[in-house]
Amino acid sequence: MEKNAAKYLTGKCLVSMPNLDDERFERALIYICSHNQEGAMGFVVNKKIKEFSFADLAEQLPISFSRQIAPIDLYRGGPLDKVRGFVLHSTDYLKGDSIATGGGIAISSSIDILTDIAAGNGPAENLIALGYASWAPNQLEQEIINNSWLVVPSSPELIFKTKDEEKWQKAMDCLGIDPVRLSGFCGRA
Repeated sequence: MEKNAAKYLTGKCLVSMPNLDDERFERALIYICSHNQEGAMGFVVNKKIKEFSFADLAEQLPISFSRQIAPIDLYRGGPLDKVRGFVLHSTDYLKGDSIATGGGIAISSSIDILTDIAAGNGPAENLIALGYASWAPNQLEQEIINNSWLVVPSSPELIFKTKDEEKWQKAMDCLGIDPVRLSGFCGRA
């Protein structure tokens, strides 16, 4: 573990503040899979892609499947590299490029996990994101100081089992914050 790991947010979630002026992140919950001195990377976990499904994705990739694929949602992971796929998943599946990020959550980006999901042999819980969000060194820290994000603990329950339309509010609730009472202004006392 890194000496300064406690100051980093790997394995935590960001909750967008109501005053965040970027529609891509409006009421967004972002899982941070990597954060260190070189920057941060994460995935929006509460915004489904409505016009494209996992079955559509499987047909475009070299995934062979012998049975009908159960409906699986895809998510808008972020504004960068929107054609690149990532799978957030439970740690019961750790193969190949899987990286455990803490708290029972791992991430993979290989075609193998998608093939296993299609075959019904994948992780017990998963969330497939196309694209990602990233921050340059110290950028995320500055955005937090500027009142764009709140940091909350993550959990498999929040990421995988909470309804998408409830994730943002549930994250706010775990902080004991009523979003109606939040101010869009930041400052220091």
